[in-house]
Amino acid sequence: MENIISNNSESLFQEEITLFADVIVPVAVPNTFTYRVPREYAASITTGLRVIVQFGKTKVVTAVIARIHNKPPEKYQAKYILEVLDDAPLVNTKQIELFYWIADYYMCTVGEVLNIALPSGLKISSLSKVQFNPEFDQPALLTERETEIIEELKKHQSLNYDELARFAEVKNVYHIIKSLIQKKAVIVFEEVREKYTPKILKKIRLNSFYEDANYLTALIGELEKSPKQLDVILNYLKFVPVLRTPELNKKGLEKSALTKANVSESSLSTLLKNGILEQFEVIVSRFEEDLDFVEAPTPVLSESQEKAFAEIMQSFQTKDTTLLHGITGSGKTEVYIKLIEQVLESGSQVLYLLPEIALTTQIVVRLRKVFGDKMGIYHSRFSDNERVEVWKGVVSGKFQFVVGVRSAVFLPFDNLGLIIVDEEHETSYKQFDPAPRYHARDVAVVIAHRQKAKVLLGSATPSIESFYNAKTERYGFVEMKERFGNTQLPDIELIDIKAARKQKLTKGDFSNLMLDTMGLNLEKKQQTILFQNRRGYSPYIQCEDCDTIAACPNCDVSLTYHYSNQELRCHYCGHHEPMSKTCQACGSTKLKTRGYGTEKLEEELQIFLPNAKIARMDLDTTRTKTAFQTLINEVESGAVDILVGTQMVSKGLDFEKVSLVCIFDADRMIHFPDFRASERAFQMLTQVAGRAGRRATQGKVLIQTNNPKQKILQQIIENDYEGLYQDEIKEREDFQYPPFTRIIKITLRHIDQPNAEKAAQALAQKLIEKLGTPRVLGPEKPLVERVRNQYLFEIMIKLEKTINLKGAKAFIAEQVQNIILSKDFKGVGIVVDVDCG
Repeated sequence: MENIISNNSESLFQEEITLFADVIVPVAVPNTFTYRVPREYAASITTGLRVIVQFGKTKVVTAVIARIHNKPPEKYQAKYILEVLDDAPLVNTKQIELFYWIADYYMCTVGEVLNIALPSGLKISSLSKVQFNPEFDQPALLTERETEIIEELKKHQSLNYDELARFAEVKNVYHIIKSLIQKKAVIVFEEVREKYTPKILKKIRLNSFYEDANYLTALIGELEKSPKQLDVILNYLKFVPVLRTPELNKKGLEKSALTKANVSESSLSTLLKNGILEQFEVIVSRFEEDLDFVEAPTPVLSESQEKAFAEIMQSFQTKDTTLLHGITGSGKTEVYIKLIEQVLESGSQVLYLLPEIALTTQIVVRLRKVFGDKMGIYHSRFSDNERVEVWKGVVSGKFQFVVGVRSAVFLPFDNLGLIIVDEEHETSYKQFDPAPRYHARDVAVVIAHRQKAKVLLGSATPSIESFYNAKTERYGFVEMKERFGNTQLPDIELIDIKAARKQKLTKGDFSNLMLDTMGLNLEKKQQTILFQNRRGYSPYIQCEDCDTIAACPNCDVSLTYHYSNQELRCHYCGHHEPMSKTCQACGSTKLKTRGYGTEKLEEELQIFLPNAKIARMDLDTTRTKTAFQTLINEVESGAVDILVGTQMVSKGLDFEKVSLVCIFDADRMIHFPDFRASERAFQMLTQVAGRAGRRATQGKVLIQTNNPKQKILQQIIENDYEGLYQDEIKEREDFQYPPFTRIIKITLRHIDQPNAEKAAQALAQKLIEKLGTPRVLGPEKPLVERVRNQYLFEIMIKLEKTINLKGAKAFIAEQVQNIILSKDFKGVGIVVDVDCG
């Protein structure tokens, strides 16, 4: 990698030498591209700078310089870099090396990595603009409408398409522009601009002349005959006591504060015009508005937490990565805080990874009370501009500590001391689409190794792979077996829903026991969480006469019914359509909802427990940046009695009054066709059960199942992770699954099923010839055979840890490329997923 990346522009810079730059473009192409460095940039050009380059005939993109040299490309004429966007690099050498490693390991292109890594606010956008062609001299060719447009263009330097459409009062202006282009009356060009814009506040201040008491008194006397102007000045003085603290006047007052005080805007304008007030602008952080917090001291650790902290520090003496296995409610966050403080005091950076946005809300509040504005937050619910500010804050040193989701691994750290991966077992750390299909936990371990930092993996239910690494002493291992404050683990009870139905002890699909227990909890003024890992109202709609199920036209799945919007939705491709009153097949009106989603459970609970205040937490109710926080606040304040939710409710939430957790349907998770099904069911059910009774009162958990004798349910009741691990590790060794092998899944897709199948068979045959039958499984149809009108076939490759992985991947990539280039399989798409799911 050191040969690929070279920051050697100074040694190369001599007047007679022409410089070239290899740049990474955010496009799915395998190679970097070489561009000529314009003379005006030659002295300052360096790796990591963002540049604007022309890619292809018309495309303009933001690229990042990976290498500077003086060797022109052999196969093509190098174009010039159009513009350099940065004075100093926003991407460091360590990041560029990481981009190449990710591309190599996850079998994708470095351009795809850059496209995901850079927040879109750091990528330029292009806007088509139209200007009058000064060489045009045949006005007789123009129609009356075209003449009007040309006259308008002459008044301005240029106009974009939307501006022209508004002027012409037409929705579609493209055909007019096309005609003008053909007549050579206009020139169309791309205006390139950066997406990131700083947040600017308009402020007002009193002219410093009036900071003198005599002059201010005289001003007030003069304005008595203009009461509205006097009102503006008096309102300003109410906010800014100029005479007492003149330094506040220099900082001024937000203009919006005055306009909100119902002052006359015309009077404000007059005062500005007369120079009595001055208007100015300041650039502010978008996070300042969130800094309304009460500082709190570092939490005092309990004896067991102190012991865990000491053991982690001891483990870091000999191990780069340590697994912290702490049961739910053991207080891992307090241990993290002490570790973070210690690393920050040493001058190093800290990255704290959380699996998804839902987890950040409560934890960020706790962390902010300790670390204040030294902490940055990075996740996709933030705007492009907010993410750019965090990125630039890491570069400038403003943020030494960042809390973020998986994409935070791409931030420009260059001095990391610690990475914490909380809930390390979570599948949300794995990116599935688009490429790179990376796992943030594994990338974090690589980053730490490269920056000589330490990694702490934390979980109450570790992944089998991480626990295996700890057992085999590749990782350090620390346990926290007690809940904080010695609170007890919840009492878990299984409900045989099959037997309850036979005995007619149910209402809907709720057992009477579950409903009665919820009712008692309500009377005690305690809160309940109801867990069902399926959103929407009903998984499918079925006709009672002909049994037809409403299906997605693009995918081989049923449409999920969403009651609130009265529509059917596909959760694979996004297709949606209005709920029909009649069967699409036979016309019958006897349509029945089947199964339960969170929306339906919320509705039925309101019928069975009419006095309960019920809220729902799923993807549909938490789409906006503030929706999740609002819901958290409502639960914490006691405004919600029962919270119905999907897996979001299982992750790190800590509610004082939640004493009951009800799991509506455990079987669906346990019997999912995946080799990780038992592991994930244990993790999910244990995590959601851990939300109950996190204070003095012991919590209770009720689990509805058709088969209470399943071994995994007994392991959950006994909190027997070790027992689950022993069962799983034996099975995985017998059948050669991770951690004993690496799995690469190849998915082939095409709109024509026979074509997709033939391509999959041809690829599998080539792979088997070299890798052998035991290592290559398939091709097989996946659980969902068609998605977005494309038929899918999957090939699974198992590679032992002892095999030459680099060589095997090179062979696989070559065979995939041969299929893509084959005339027989034109149009077949192939996705390669390393360390899949």
